[in-house]
Amino acid sequence: MITAVQKPFEEISEMVKGSQNLLILGCGSCVTVCMAGGEKEVGILASILRLANKEKGVSMEIVEDTIERQCDREFFDDVKEKIERADAVLSMACGVGVQFCSEIFSRQIVLPALNTRFYGATEQQGVWTERCAGCGDCVLAKFGGICPVARCSKSLLNGPCGGSQDGKCEVDPENIDCGWQLIYDRLKSLNLLSRLEENEPVKDWSSGRDGGPGKIVREDMLL
Repeated sequence: MITAVQKPFEEISEMVKGSQNLLILGCGSCVTVCMAGGEKEVGILASILRLANKEKGVSMEIVEDTIERQCDREFFDDVKEKIERADAVLSMACGVGVQFCSEIFSRQIVLPALNTRFYGATEQQGVWTERCAGCGDCVLAKFGGICPVARCSKSLLNGPCGGSQDGKCEVDPENIDCGWQLIYDRLKSLNLLSRLEENEPVKDWSSGRDGGPGKIVREDMLL
């Protein structure tokens, strides 16, 4: 899933300053799972903003809503009128949702309440860790299901750097496992260490991209 964290309140407060009718719009998918932009977080942020505005003597109507996904056009139908009435929309979606909302409602100001971080997995309650960099050319089959692009701090494709010691990464020896140690251990357990004898060519970072934003078209799904 896409992970995100809420921006500092001071930054959010500055962004919405001057708004008379603010819609805080949550997203019910990824950012709900990582507890950054779901219905609960919308309510909390709205309450904090109202209290801050009251202390400052600022008049601002704040409306709250949450839709299933901000990356699908159909889910905006239920909040179309609210968005069009607002002079600003504070989106609590990932960067994709913010941009898509802005694209659909081109006359509205759409602001980001979150900082989008990475594609991650839920390691334990309250902890999400990166697993994919969305590079467009998946190499997981070659490395035992562990991605060197996302898991190695330097995204190395042919073994660890000299900073790897005792299975830890020099970037943060206390908290970051060496991605290549993980790959080695995994391939060893599968009796596939011979794969590491093959040299992996320089990664084609343009894979799947023809210039400009990436796009996927499924001809069999088009109406």
